[in-house]
Amino acid sequence: MKLNCDMGESYGAWVMGNDAAVMPCIDMASIACGFHASDPVTMQQTVAMARKHGVSIGAHPGYPDLLGFGRRKFDCTTEELRAWLAYQIGALQGICRQQRTYVDYVKPHGALYNTMMRDMDVLRTVMLAVKEAAPGSALVVMAIPSRCVIEGMAEDIGIELMYEAFSDRAYDDAGYLVDRKVEGAVHGSADAIIRQVQQIVENGTVTTLSGKTLAVKADTLCIHGDGPHATAVASALHHWRKKDKL
Repeated sequence: MKLNCDMGESYGAWVMGNDAAVMPCIDMASIACGFHASDPVTMQQTVAMARKHGVSIGAHPGYPDLLGFGRRKFDCTTEELRAWLAYQIGALQGICRQQRTYVDYVKPHGALYNTMMRDMDVLRTVMLAVKEAAPGSALVVMAIPSRCVIEGMAEDIGIELMYEAFSDRAYDDAGYLVDRKVEGAVHGSADAIIRQVQQIVENGTVTTLSGKTLAVKADTLCIHGDGPHATAVASALHHWRKKDKL
């Protein structure tokens, strides 16, 4: 199972995460594209770092929300959302071309990601935008228990999907992420995160915030680069995987 991490989320003089320490431990770098975080120089440096370590590069577009770090939902038209996505993906593609590499996948960020997983009209718009702006790139979506509608839509549009589970976030009983405003929504220790990863990998399940067990079938595991335990968790999982456990 591949490890992915949200990266390149520094902006100007504001530093977020420890990308240099995390990058050698992961397979996929989801790079912010300037709307919720990042700037051109940060994007350029993060692409170079990913290329150096042989890490797959993904666009990590979000709502135009630097102040809220992309975690606030925006009401927008279909035309606006498709334009926002094309703009961000295109920016990262340009930087990738400059360094003789490419965008391999797209993973929407924050509120946009959560919205598309609950609103099929938004998800369709995202799928169409990704197909238009990054032909051949996969779209990362959440590995929820009921996903037949998502798979049917992707087949109709002609886009590849990658299913994602989360190492550091609590799940609700429907298989979605618990809202960050709820206590316990983010796991507070590296041990708790690693236990959840072990459960996902070894049992194919997660335990929800209420204690229910849900099946989760995923292609990739997310580590949030802005989390306080990102470096420790990435390192631990990297060494664990070397022992053929992941």
